[in-house]
Amino acid sequence: MLLAGDIGGTKTVLALYRPEDGPRVSVAERTYPSAGSLGLAEIVHRFLRETGASVETAVFGVAGPVVDRHVTGTNLPWELDEVGLEGELGLRSVRLINDLVALSYGVLVLEDQDLLTLNDAPAVPGGTMGVIAPGTGLGEGFLVWDGARYRAYPSEGGHSDFAPGDELQVGLLSYLYRELDHVSWERVCSGVGIPNIYGYLRASGREEEPEWLSERLAGASDPTPIIVEAALQEDPACPICRATLDVFVAILGAETGNMGLRLMATGGVYIGGGIPPRILSYLRGATFQRAFRRKGRLSYVMEAIPVRVILNQQVALLGAAAYGLGVV
Repeated sequence: MLLAGDIGGTKTVLALYRPEDGPRVSVAERTYPSAGSLGLAEIVHRFLRETGASVETAVFGVAGPVVDRHVTGTNLPWELDEVGLEGELGLRSVRLINDLVALSYGVLVLEDQDLLTLNDAPAVPGGTMGVIAPGTGLGEGFLVWDGARYRAYPSEGGHSDFAPGDELQVGLLSYLYRELDHVSWERVCSGVGIPNIYGYLRASGREEEPEWLSERLAGASDPTPIIVEAALQEDPACPICRATLDVFVAILGAETGNMGLRLMATGGVYIGGGIPPRILSYLRGATFQRAFRRKGRLSYVMEAIPVRVILNQQVALLGAAAYGLGVV
């Protein structure tokens, strides 16, 4: 059996797969909090004890750049090494792949019910595909056809320089520069970014924070779910949270469009991560489309680039399994 894992800053998901069943059917699966654990080996040992499984090979998609079979977690203080993990876990083979490589390979085994179309253009067979995933951080990756199959490649584009798209976002950039020496797309387009946008709207006086929301946020270790929930609720309405998501969606639309242009992603741009499926009502609106297509003289190009939201939250795990099973 194959052990596959999706190792994120918030949670670690592990599952077992048999070659004859393929990547969409797991034998066993568990989810563990990443924070508070000493490392991946501790979680894997616990998983194997709980399942009683015996495995020889493992593939882990990890949030961070993989260099020379080694990865330092971007939003998780773990140092992972393939050779070291093979020894710690007693496995014949351990492969570490970037989480967006895993997610990209997962795109190849998704089905229609796993996707929601935002820009309904036909995908060009063999066309380059982009993947953007706002979750704890902002992941980016892409898939290129080599004449026989798609190959997935990682990118740390989420850490490239944020470019504001309007006057409000210029103010947001200036606000963040007061505390940060580098403002990346991740700082404004992720679970980390949502509180940054919210903080700017409050501090700039553009929006007021209601007392009931102040009380909810006061003791929260992670304000992002509270802000998102308040933006989606009808009673009581929360203008500052709705404005926060409006800005977030505009920024996501712009960077999704940037990816489409950089790659000429005629195979489509796929939006993954934990946040998009929770805010579909915002993504379906005009704000995303306007920001996605607003590319000056090349705005017409955007009409031909398909955009789809990944609804299946196990896509990175599916991709790690598909890679390990050799089906992609």
